[in-house]
Amino acid sequence: MPAPRLPRAAGLLAGAAADAVLGDPRRGHPVALLGRAAGALERAAWADSRARGAAYALVVTGGCAALGAALERAARRRGPVAEAAAVAVATWVVLGGTSLAREGAAMAALLEAGDVPGARARLPHLCGRDPSRLDPPELGRATVESLAENTSDAVTGALVWGAALGVPGLLAFRAANTLDAMVGHRSARYERFGWAAARADDVLGWLPARLTAALTALAAPLVGGSPGAAVRTWWRDGADHPSPNAGRCEAAFAGALGVGLGGANDYGGRVEVRGRLGDGPPPDPAAVRRAVRLARAVSAAAVLVAAAAAGGRR
Repeated sequence: MPAPRLPRAAGLLAGAAADAVLGDPRRGHPVALLGRAAGALERAAWADSRARGAAYALVVTGGCAALGAALERAARRRGPVAEAAAVAVATWVVLGGTSLAREGAAMAALLEAGDVPGARARLPHLCGRDPSRLDPPELGRATVESLAENTSDAVTGALVWGAALGVPGLLAFRAANTLDAMVGHRSARYERFGWAAARADDVLGWLPARLTAALTALAAPLVGGSPGAAVRTWWRDGADHPSPNAGRCEAAFAGALGVGLGGANDYGGRVEVRGRLGDGPPPDPAAVRRAVRLARAVSAAAVLVAAAAAGGRR
């Protein structure tokens, strides 16, 4: 029988450690380069057609997967150390947990200082909703919801697919998630063209979102929360959300932190109404701080789960 994929497990651990120490590359981030290339292709390929949008999503996501497969195959021929290094670099490139936590901490500091204009200016680093009229409770809610959703998108999802498929899984998941952010939202331009990208992201994010919710429940005591409350809120409220995945993560965070999330979000004139998640008050700055710690704990647990799963594969 083939040996366990120990180089893959070691690469996931090393890449996560690099993200923890270094964060995202400051210049020339490969994900930003991917976004620019995908944007240029979208402008050339766009049509009000699901078929055209599906072809676009397949070219970008499939191309990233093929590139990952070629890189991993070339590294594997050089031996297990080179394979582990390839997985580590890809993991570092696609993970965003450290930058996510830093942005959450920056928002908490601004809200603690009562700097509402500063918090409004900072919020676009975390999410795409219009911050211009948000008050402190709504800014706190936006921050906690973004921390919950992006812990799955920027950490757990990449690790799950990295554990399962190695470098191709890491790059394909990040490509699908990037396309969803670019063209997957419902608008006059992307209602049909972005359909395939949105559905692909939903499918790839299904398991990571639920793993994120489960790890959130396990980590709840680290922030003074209850695992039972996190699970109950996840199961009761998780489906009351437009996203089949984000709602599970956000509901689990709401239950673990004892706060209330959900409501109407304005994305530059496109208003999205979400159900009520949780029973508590809106997040105050202290709750935002706890959400940052929770996101870090869930991210660390996801690294360990993914490395164990990769190391046990044969």
